[in-house]
Amino acid sequence: MNTKDIFSFSSFDPSKMQESFRDFAEKGAFQSKEAYAKMKSATEEATKTVEATVQTAQAGTVELGLKAIDAMRTNADLSLSHMEALLGVKSMAELVELQTAFIRKQAEVTIEQAKSIQETAKKVAETMTKPGKEAAEKVMSSLKVA
Repeated sequence: MNTKDIFSFSSFDPSKMQESFRDFAEKGAFQSKEAYAKMKSATEEATKTVEATVQTAQAGTVELGLKAIDAMRTNADLSLSHMEALLGVKSMAELVELQTAFIRKQAEVTIEQAKSIQETAKKVAETMTKPGKEAAEKVMSSLKVA
């Protein structure tokens, strides 16, 4: 065994070490640029998704508000018509009959209004979550490919 070979730096080539560091630095820079581009793209997509969701929420709020106003208008009209009819009552039997018919009609209308508002709320919720679902699916599919 030659001790000179063990402690010798004659096999050490600084140019190869520089080359290795340069390759490492270039790969690191490339990967950083690639990661930045992906992050920038994801941020832009997230911003678009949030904007679409906010716009949808605003439109949905208006639609639900209009449904509520329509329900209140219908209920007010029914109540006023009922009060007008009560002014012409000539007997207790007629009063009971009018009141029973009004309560029945009011219950039917309320059920229909609740169904309509529920359907609209469901539609608005689905529409609001659609951009987020699509963005999540896009991200998941890009992760599977990578």
